[in-house]
Amino acid sequence: MKRLLVVAAAGLALAAPAAAACPKTSLPKLENEVMCPVCQGETIAQSDSQAAAQVKRFIQGRVQACASEAEIKRELVAQYGTQILAAPPRKGFGWLAWLLPAIGILVAAGVMALLARRWSRRAPEGPPGSPALDGPPMDPELERRLDDELKRFE
Repeated sequence: MKRLLVVAAAGLALAAPAAAACPKTSLPKLENEVMCPVCQGETIAQSDSQAAAQVKRFIQGRVQACASEAEIKRELVAQYGTQILAAPPRKGFGWLAWLLPAIGILVAAGVMALLARRWSRRAPEGPPGSPALDGPPMDPELERRLDDELKRFE
């Protein structure tokens, strides 16, 4: 009986590292991260083409062979080029695709903050209560005529 327990414990101890050695790679996750080689702007999850089905079969085979996500992507890039990836790689020239939008948002926010500050500090021209705050005062004759015209609508 003791011998059976020792053999079972040894089997579990040896099986645990073997199970942990196989990375958890998900076919549905990769299907959304890999583009169809023939369809414009579609991932292989969205495409019904033969090429997309072929890439799905390749990924499924590599997942069953315990290949990691990085290995599978590396093999697909070697076969099809970087355009097979839905997102550009985060290295080299691909960093621009990740950084430029963030830099653009920061610059736009800075410009808007500067303009808002400038607009809020602008003092009105002329004395308070003056009818023409945006320009020179109105001619008295013109102001009288305007008042007469406005009285007709009352």
